[in-house]
Amino acid sequence: MEDRPQYPIPTVGALVEQEGRVLLVRTAKWRGLWGVPGGKVVWGEALEEALRREFWEEVGLVLKGVRFALVQEAIFSQEFHRPTHMLLFNYFARAEGEVRPNEEILEWAWVHPREGLSYPLNTFTRRLLELYLEAA
Repeated sequence: MEDRPQYPIPTVGALVEQEGRVLLVRTAKWRGLWGVPGGKVVWGEALEEALRREFWEEVGLVLKGVRFALVQEAIFSQEFHRPTHMLLFNYFARAEGEVRPNEEILEWAWVHPREGLSYPLNTFTRRLLELYLEAA
């Protein structure tokens, strides 16, 4: 049986702001590169609902003011830990509370947005952060 799905996998993620800083996380799935919290959309789950669930599960944060940013497509990205075709539904939001990382999060940091560009980001997070800075 083939290990690959027949269709692209829908995922959600967000660049989240709190007190003028944005949250970046480092995970093994992105080969140690920094990105944003997020994950797969469950069958029958709305995108924003999936985003809120993923943030709660991964970093223990409640999101406010969620707004759509862009859709990106990752087709067999070398940055991801295995060959996958993903549709990345990206958002901007604000967060309340303290970060409580789960086992997926190797490291996390609240950084000033421009400072975030100096981190070794995955390509998709870099584009999301650049869009955030353009809109600021």
